[in-house]
Amino acid sequence: MPQSLNVLVIGGSGFLSGTLAARAVAEGHSVTVVTRGQRELPEGVSGIAVDRHDQPAFKKAISKASRHWDLVVDCIAYDPSDARQDIDVFPGMADHLVFVSTDFVFNPAHRIFPQPEITDHYTPGENYGSKKRLCELEFLNSDTGEMVWSIVRPCHIYGPGSLLGCLPEHGRDPELISKIRLGKPLKLVGGGHFLQQPILAGDLSDLMLSLHGNEKSHGEIFCTAGPDIIESREYYNIIADVLGADHPEIVEIPVGKFLAENPQSCSFACHRIYSHAKLEATGARVPTTPISDGLRQHTESLL
Repeated sequence: MPQSLNVLVIGGSGFLSGTLAARAVAEGHSVTVVTRGQRELPEGVSGIAVDRHDQPAFKKAISKASRHWDLVVDCIAYDPSDARQDIDVFPGMADHLVFVSTDFVFNPAHRIFPQPEITDHYTPGENYGSKKRLCELEFLNSDTGEMVWSIVRPCHIYGPGSLLGCLPEHGRDPELISKIRLGKPLKLVGGGHFLQQPILAGDLSDLMLSLHGNEKSHGEIFCTAGPDIIESREYYNIIADVLGADHPEIVEIPVGKFLAENPQSCSFACHRIYSHAKLEATGARVPTTPISDGLRQHTESLL
């Protein structure tokens, strides 16, 4: 029987954070989440209602909880100030903090396949990926005392609790099931030929929980992806198979046109293939759910 942990999830009523909270409860852990109190909490979870962007109130609320956390997972930090907040508040109050970054930190023009964690080329400009990289640097360049940390870089996260769709113009598309059932064409950047390794939210949650007590994960950054490499268009074909519908016709959005109109979305227009070698070496729970099984779970949850 695994050790019961005191787990704190920041953002615990969202998609990934809600999945993580539910998985942690199912494993027998005591789970508390920090949210703004605007959504219902997962069953068996306690809540701390505070807006993390009100930094004095956040620090006061965490302190008032009077708990020592075995594991803190920050699922929603985006700005470097959020990472600095974690580094300011949790040392002395937590043993291990896991920070959820993104594979968008990698510069799309300089990727290698499979992409390892170490690179000389991070995404330029001011965007989601570059801000997440600045968050990573806050941890890399700070002293967190006796609190250890780990960083995960998931690629496309899917699963129950989220909308379907992994590529513009049909990323998180609320009408996707209806369009596939009606036989409507789908417009995909590059014709949907970019390779991806989507990761099921449940697998990512199990992975993060398994990092606690794992000394090989301390102070380390990990690429986190699913076990299957597929063309993005295959993602939509699998959904059609679950629905018992014909595979959708794919209309190509030329990559050059897409990037000219959406330069901030360049991280979608590239192959996203990752090595799990570093993660496997720690003995952590590496994602194993086949994309066909995960997308069946996801699609059926929306029907």
